[in-house]
Amino acid sequence: MKKNYLMLALMAAVVLLSSCAAKKELAELKVKYDESEKIKEDFRVKLAQCYVDRRNLQDRILDAQKTNEQLRADYAALQRSLDQSLQQNTAGSVNISKLVDEINASNKYIQHLVEAKSKSDSLNIALTNKLTRSLTRDELQDVDVKVLKGVVYISLADNMLYKSGSYEINARAGETLAKIAKIITDYKDYDVLVEGNTDTVPISRQNIRNNWDLSCLRASSVVQELQNKYGVNPSRLTAGGRGEYNPLTDNDSELGRQRNRRTQIIITPKLDQFLDLIDEAPASDK
Repeated sequence: MKKNYLMLALMAAVVLLSSCAAKKELAELKVKYDESEKIKEDFRVKLAQCYVDRRNLQDRILDAQKTNEQLRADYAALQRSLDQSLQQNTAGSVNISKLVDEINASNKYIQHLVEAKSKSDSLNIALTNKLTRSLTRDELQDVDVKVLKGVVYISLADNMLYKSGSYEINARAGETLAKIAKIITDYKDYDVLVEGNTDTVPISRQNIRNNWDLSCLRASSVVQELQNKYGVNPSRLTAGGRGEYNPLTDNDSELGRQRNRRTQIIITPKLDQFLDLIDEAPASDK
């Protein structure tokens, strides 16, 4: 009986050992299988990338072929242009010396214009700085001085210049106009345009039909003040009115209307100086 038990135990041990060996072998096979699957997946990815690279290379080849064809066409066009130029040069040679003289004349004229503009800009800046420094802090609240495109603009608030709703110059304006007149007198090569501007509020007073009349009368009053009281040469002066049609801002508020009610003294180089520059321009043969 003991023998049978021993035999059974031995058989069980053999089966157990065989089972352990099989599990170990199965685990090793599983690892190898996983590795082979990973290798296969890597190859699949690389193969897909190869397909993409091949497609990109084909596209680049097509682009290169198109570029080559365009270069051939451009080369042919240049060759035709060269042949045509050679034929024209043979038929009648260009007067290079005359062309160089025209270029030099144009360059000289351009340099002259640049120098004239630089001089004008410098004078305008000096004029602006001189006038601004002469004004008091209170005057600067009602006087705006700026240079735009080579032109000096002096903008004066209407309440500083005129009596309310009138074109008569008030006493307060005298000191400021005297300073402006001094600047105008010092810069004799400049013309002066006095331009009146109003808001959109209608005016109805004796001898003043509308805002056109008011703006023109105000400009005329300033011009006559500069001439009669401060000795500005009247040949340099022009008076004009723009009514309500040149606003700085809208007229919906009192502040907006106040900004639009203004008189501008516009100082520019004399027109004949510009005409002289035009006359000096080198003639071009057509």
